[in-house]
Amino acid sequence: MSAKDGIELDRVVFIGRMYFEYLRMFDLDESVLRSGRVLDCPAGPSSFTAEAQSRGFDVTACDVLYGNSAATLTDKGRQDIEHTFQKVDDVPHLYVWKHYKDREEIVGLRHKALGLFEQDYSERFRQGRYILAELPRLPFPDMTFSLVLSSHFLFLYGDRLSVDFHVASLKEMLRVSSGEVRVYP
Repeated sequence: MSAKDGIELDRVVFIGRMYFEYLRMFDLDESVLRSGRVLDCPAGPSSFTAEAQSRGFDVTACDVLYGNSAATLTDKGRQDIEHTFQKVDDVPHLYVWKHYKDREEIVGLRHKALGLFEQDYSERFRQGRYILAELPRLPFPDMTFSLVLSSHFLFLYGDRLSVDFHVASLKEMLRVSSGEVRVYP
């Protein structure tokens, strides 16, 4: 991919989004979240799980980096936010901020999501709300979740994740879902 085609990330980044962004990205309303268990996969440092839990929804997050300390994950998250937005600055012509006021607002939201994640992660990891897992194999029985959400990961890294990996990951998310899987974008 050339710089004129899109952002060039040289690594998989650990960046999260806020609850309200999930509602918008996945076309969710709270009645859908109320209908059963939800899995965010891979979740990274999104605050969705923490915020949804505080609203009474049954949400589990999984990620290959879970199991590391909150401090280690927060450090990586901060570095990856900086790295990503340096790359965004290399291709400003590709970004029209329709849903955000400007770059500073979106960077602020990424840091806010990371902070909310950090506050929730340590306690909830011990309780099994944040699960160490790596696609395309998830440690859950068939049909465990009524809804599985997957934000950005699969299609952001198409240059380094094979078609076979994508297909296997989608099949695995379908396996653990008794309802539906929603992938963004």
